[in-house]
Amino acid sequence: MSLDPTQLANIEAYDVERRFQYLVKEAVKQEEIWILTDEHGCVMLNTDDEDCVPVWPNKEFAEAWATGDWAHCKAEAIPLKTWQSRWTPGLEDDQLAVVIFPKTEEDGLVITPDELDFELSQQQQKLRKKR
Repeated sequence: MSLDPTQLANIEAYDVERRFQYLVKEAVKQEEIWILTDEHGCVMLNTDDEDCVPVWPNKEFAEAWATGDWAHCKAEAIPLKTWQSRWTPGLEDDQLAVVIFPKTEEDGLVITPDELDFELSQQQQKLRKKR
């Protein structure tokens, strides 16, 4: 799904909690989650306390973040089933966190992979009930 500039600007203005909710809904609806990769693999960020994998709900947001030092990075979609079956346990095993939908001038919400998986599973159940 492609977003027009007005939609991008409106969503970009969301606070961290609303961006988290948006990411969960979009990831379940589109059945994918977006990361950035470079020649070394998945892009990582560091907070004061944790190493994190940043994730985005749409290709446009991931690409918009890939500027400056990150301009060489490419947005890559991870199928949601693969994220939940491989990435979540792998990130947990490696003691990595997930930073949700970061913006260039603002920190994103940092959560555990299990917390993200729980929210994704809850949203998947809601969607199934609607069908």
